[in-house]
Amino acid sequence: MVYYAGVDLGATNVRAIVGDEGGRTLASSRNATPRGPTGIDVTEQVLETVREACRTAGVEPAQVEAVGIGSIGPFDLAEGAVIDPANLPDTIDRIPLTGPISKLVDSDAVYLHNDTNAGVIGERFHSDRNPDDMVYVTISSGIGAGVCCDGGIIDGWDGNAGEVGHCVVDPRGRLTCGCGIDGHWEAYCSGNNIPEYARLLAEDDPTITTDLPLEDPDFTAKDVFDLAGTDELADHTIEQVAHWNAIGISNIVHSYAPLVVSLGGAVVLHNEELVADPIRERVPDMVMSNVPEITVTGLGDDVVLEGALASAMTDGTGDRRRL
Repeated sequence: MVYYAGVDLGATNVRAIVGDEGGRTLASSRNATPRGPTGIDVTEQVLETVREACRTAGVEPAQVEAVGIGSIGPFDLAEGAVIDPANLPDTIDRIPLTGPISKLVDSDAVYLHNDTNAGVIGERFHSDRNPDDMVYVTISSGIGAGVCCDGGIIDGWDGNAGEVGHCVVDPRGRLTCGCGIDGHWEAYCSGNNIPEYARLLAEDDPTITTDLPLEDPDFTAKDVFDLAGTDELADHTIEQVAHWNAIGISNIVHSYAPLVVSLGGAVVLHNEELVADPIRERVPDMVMSNVPEITVTGLGDDVVLEGALASAMTDGTGDRRRL
């Protein structure tokens, strides 16, 4: 029997999965991502999470033939490490991954991807058509894309391709992204930034009525979506978010000509009618090329983890022809 493993390293949780050569899940494990004090502590938690999944599956780590990793970035791809992750404490400047995992499973077949690239690998592997041209877009606390073009996953020389959330959609630059640059898609439409956008729109029109808790430090994007259809400012914010999302997706379509664009992330998964449906409605009028099928991932929150496992099974590609 041949065994494979997948790892999803996020800023909140570390998850691992063990599967067999048929893609059947044997076991999984989840732990909180350590807050430090150093990146080695995160590495150790990743290794322990893989060990736990292996123990539950009744598999020795050395029996695992290959491992796929979907991780927060940015990367030092040559060293197989995460460097200066934005959503972890500053004391965590480097998280070694591929080397330690390779030693744990005694295999050089360890594939490191950013989380959205793992997402597109998972989407491609589980798609009925297994298309060579598709994009997975996550709209969550941030925005990013995993791209498969002409059958190849686009990682970029440093592993950091697909940062579409940091493309400029508003040249006026009225909002500043978390990266410090103005006008980025993520600054307007990510879960973390929708509340600030609602505040800006309220300042633009002081006559607009709202029950949104604009002054509450705990005001979230969920508050905006929860009041959809009953609150003037909430509806206006959702309408403007739809506008920027359609621009962002249209830019992706023109850049990569995908057959399928699959949407995921918490903002989409919890608000499909308010987020995904407007994208489907608007994109056909905004592109001059072929309009792709726009879907919502059927893998839910497991898309990165399933993609990591699929990467291990298919030499990092998600192409079932590699099986």
